[in-house]
Amino acid sequence: MLVLDENVPADQRHSLRKWRVRFRVIGVDVASWGTTDENLIPALHGLPRPTFFTLDQNFYRRDWVHRGYGLVWLDVADDRAAEFVRRFLRYPLFETRAKQMGIVARVHPSGVQFWQSARRGSQTVEWP
Repeated sequence: MLVLDENVPADQRHSLRKWRVRFRVIGVDVASWGTTDENLIPALHGLPRPTFFTLDQNFYRRDWVHRGYGLVWLDVADDRAAEFVRRFLRYPLFETRAKQMGIVARVHPSGVQFWQSARRGSQTVEWP
């Protein structure tokens, strides 16, 4: 299940729907609007294998790596969020739900930097 933070703009959510990407939104489908970052983590634990996308840098924390979910910080301009959600989902290293679990990632125009529950250090991959 893909979950978008409430800070992902409506036009970007519309683009994802147009591309037939299915997701839920914080404050609409999951948790309540304005839920603090720390309270979103327990909400994610209650969902079946969620991957959470946000424009909030505060979610890029090594100590939040957990096998039961994936956290993705979109370190891009707000008006490019949908494009980079799609790029992330299509990248071979992250293309399945199983591959998205247990990571905390930073998606940026050059590529993806991420921590994985099975590894100690961060890893970096560039876009093709």
